[in-house]
Amino acid sequence: MTTTSAVTSLENRLKQIISNIRNLPTPPIVFEQIQKVLNNPETSVADVAAILSEDPAMSVKVLRLTNSAFYGLSREIDSVNHAVMIIGLEAVKNLVLSASVLSMFKSNKDNKDYHERFWRHSLASALAARVIARDFKGGKAFNPDPAFSTGLIHDIGKMIICCFMPGEHTQVMEYMESHPESSQMQAEIAIMGFNHAQLGRQLAVTWKLPDRLADAIGYHHTPGMENNSDDFAYLINLADYVAHNGHPADVDGLARAKIDPGTMEFFNIEEEYVEQLKSRLIEEYMKAETFMKIAGIN
Repeated sequence: MTTTSAVTSLENRLKQIISNIRNLPTPPIVFEQIQKVLNNPETSVADVAAILSEDPAMSVKVLRLTNSAFYGLSREIDSVNHAVMIIGLEAVKNLVLSASVLSMFKSNKDNKDYHERFWRHSLASALAARVIARDFKGGKAFNPDPAFSTGLIHDIGKMIICCFMPGEHTQVMEYMESHPESSQMQAEIAIMGFNHAQLGRQLAVTWKLPDRLADAIGYHHTPGMENNSDDFAYLINLADYVAHNGHPADVDGLARAKIDPGTMEFFNIEEEYVEQLKSRLIEEYMKAETFMKIAGIN
C-alpha cells in the first residue's frame, strides 16, 4: 500500500469510528452561531452579544471567566456586551469553545481519576500555550486566545478513547504499564493502529472547527510534518511538554511526553527557557480557579 493510500485508509477508518460512536457530544448551537458570524467581516460586538444572550448558562460562564484572574482586569464586567467589547470577538469565541468542550465531557463519571488528571494536564497545557504565545508575539505570530483553547483540547482524542472506547482504553493503559518505556501514543498505535492525536483531529474536522485548530491537535506530537496549523503544532508540542514536566499534579507524566527536537529549533530556544516556563506555569495555574470550577476538577 502506498503512503497516500495508507493515509486515506486511516482517515476513512477514523471517520468511521467517529460516526459510529453513539451519544458523541457535539458543540452547542451557540458556538456554531458565533463561529459563523465571526466569518463575516461586518460582524459587530452586538451580534455576538445577542447570540450569547440566547444561552444564559454560556453567558454566565463568559462573564465569570472574563472577571476571573485569568484576564486580570482592573474592573468588574457586568454584561456580556461589555465582556465582548473588553476582551474581543476572538477571545469570546475561544472562551465559548473551551467552556463547551469542558461541559461536553465532564458529565462522564467513569474513570474519574483519569478524567481529573486529564483535565488538569489540559488546563496546564492551555496556560503554557498562552504564556508562550505572549512571549513570542514579537516574532512568531501567535494569538494567545486560540493558543489557550487549542491547548485545552489538544488531547481530546484521549477523552474519546476513554469515554467511548473503554475496552481499548483499558488495553492501552495495560500496555503502558507492561511497557514502561512506551509513550501513550506508542501504546495506542500498538493496540489500535492509530493514536489520540489523529482521532482528535478527526473529531475537530467533524465538528467543523478551523483547519488550524484541527491540525494543531493532529500534529502536536509531530509538528515537523506538513500540516495547516499555522505553526500552532509547534506551540502545542512545547506547551504539552512543559505541562507534563512542569506541573506538580502530573506526577506520572500521563503521556510520558517528549519535546520534538524541531520545536526547540523552531522557537530558537534553549533548555533554560523551558525551565523558566515550568516555573511560570505553576504561577499561572494558581490563577485558574474559575476554569477548574467549570471543569469540575477543583
